[in-house]
Amino acid sequence: MTAIKKRITPPIAAFLLSIILFIIGGFINPGFSNYSVAMNILRVAAFLGIMAAGQTLVILSGGGGIDLSLGSNVTLGAIIVFMIVNGRNGMVLPALGLNLVLGLAIGAINGIGVAVLNVPAIVMTLGMSGVVQGIILIINQGASTGGAAPIMNDIIANPLVFNIPGVVFVWLALALVIWIVLERTRYGKELFAIGVNREAARLSGINVKWVIIVTYMLGGMLATFGGFVLLGYTKDVFLSLGNSYTLPSVAAVVIGGTAIAGGRGSYSGTVAGALVITLITSLLTTLMLPQSVREIVYGGVLIILLVIYGRQSSLRS
Repeated sequence: MTAIKKRITPPIAAFLLSIILFIIGGFINPGFSNYSVAMNILRVAAFLGIMAAGQTLVILSGGGGIDLSLGSNVTLGAIIVFMIVNGRNGMVLPALGLNLVLGLAIGAINGIGVAVLNVPAIVMTLGMSGVVQGIILIINQGASTGGAAPIMNDIIANPLVFNIPGVVFVWLALALVIWIVLERTRYGKELFAIGVNREAARLSGINVKWVIIVTYMLGGMLATFGGFVLLGYTKDVFLSLGNSYTLPSVAAVVIGGTAIAGGRGSYSGTVAGALVITLITSLLTTLMLPQSVREIVYGGVLIILLVIYGRQSSLRS
């Protein structure tokens, strides 16, 4: 029994939970288990999983790191691409390049504030969220003019192989890249090290401040990239486009087993967490519960999982 418990890691537990939730949904509503419904759930989970990629890195870095500027960065990234592309396929790559550079710049400011100025991550990223919202209002000026390119919608929104939406393949590619970064690069090893103990990492020769800055830069870049991907599906932008992803991105990371204190976790866990969050939301919608009840259940599930993971950590230590 003990051996089985050791093998069931938090990511595996989250994947198993997602399967159980899907089966439960089939009992509640037989249509819930249809292939088309399953693909729609996977599509929604893919968007959340992409948004949560940068959040995973930030939380892994420890120090109470949570990026509350994520939602604003997503929106700004989408608006910039929307305005530059303006429906032209030929402008997609230049717009994507600017989108990523913008995310890196915002992340660099967050990282410098956290690592150099010693501003608490939550305070720094919350303040940056306000700054980015102000920039959005200046750029938007009441209404954004532009449009998504047809090729963006073709790649991201339309089904490809076996009727699987293109965004799922984007998600899988991103997951592979992040796995390589975390498991096969010096940066990944140093990220886990500073997440466990920053002082010990510093004494072992790791440039802790630089790793933190790079982490927030990657977090910002992945957030604006999420805006690019989201625009490919929605084909339109609005001022609160990315706001609904900020807290669910944190929830997906935590449910996937990444320690909220940093130093332990994986993006595969975040992938599973995104599936769990999406399935919970879909089940609550299927039950036709009021929005207020959905929010209470959603928050309650997150609190319970936080308590469970917190207890696991204390038992291991």
